[in-house]
Amino acid sequence: MAKSKPSSATAPLFSIIIAVYNDWIPLDCCLRSLPEGTNAPSFEVIIVDDGSREPAPEFIRRWASSYPLTVVRQPHEGIAAARNRGIQISRGSVMLFVDADCKLQTDCLTTLASTIRDSPQHHCFQLHLTGDCSGLVGRAEELRLDTLQNHMLQPNGCIRYLNTSGFAIRRESVEIERGLFDPAAIRAEDTLLLANLMRGGELPLFVSDAIVQHAIPLSLMECLRKDIRSAYWEGRTFDRIASMGVRIRASHRERLGMMSSMWKASRRPSIGRLAWFVLLARLGLGRIVSVACSCFRLWPSSPGPARSS
Repeated sequence: MAKSKPSSATAPLFSIIIAVYNDWIPLDCCLRSLPEGTNAPSFEVIIVDDGSREPAPEFIRRWASSYPLTVVRQPHEGIAAARNRGIQISRGSVMLFVDADCKLQTDCLTTLASTIRDSPQHHCFQLHLTGDCSGLVGRAEELRLDTLQNHMLQPNGCIRYLNTSGFAIRRESVEIERGLFDPAAIRAEDTLLLANLMRGGELPLFVSDAIVQHAIPLSLMECLRKDIRSAYWEGRTFDRIASMGVRIRASHRERLGMMSSMWKASRRPSIGRLAWFVLLARLGLGRIVSVACSCFRLWPSSPGPARSS
């Protein structure tokens, strides 16, 4: 399928696509973090409301006075379908996906634009993700992200990791009408995208100086409940990836190495040992539920009662 080009010579460099489901207050902080002024790279913002309880409030729509902003609303179809809808109405040469609970740090877009300009051989880019260390859940997230990115970074500067809290791809690499994400993947849709990229022989280039902070606006108990809900659907996506013959999951040796690195990193005063135990609990719970659900899916159904001929 032919790739669609921006419809106007004045199309922005970036189309920042944000899928939202009831996350209006975190989204307001995200929009506040976007640069304003003539020195920033040109961008548009596309918000896809995936069937929230209420339409976008006025305090979100007011950002249209600061930069080009489009808000579209659709029935609740999932984050993958919402992002695909954003792709279809985008105009930018580069699509940048962020989550509603993320904040772009100073010069993030400028640094990303420079890297894209200087790396014509690369088509997709993973931004550097950090956690919000103001709370315990955020410190655990910082520990997780820092360790993952360090361990998955390849010698050539690419990374065996993709997280749509901060991911960019050139427009020319996307089939616009079809979209980039598989709507059948309810969770871990970004990991499925990574598997497809790996199968095509490409990994995202890691842009270490383009920083996005991922702030989790949930309590520890809310996070644990979300981990349980997500584990089943993530497991289904990982089963699909395994059937593709692509290795995504870390080996047991890699997991032990990462846990050891996390333990050492938790010595930092900004993190603390308690964050390591919180992270261990979240990862362990998610893994247990995922394995249990996988066994349940593979367990053969019992035969029905025998019928007499």
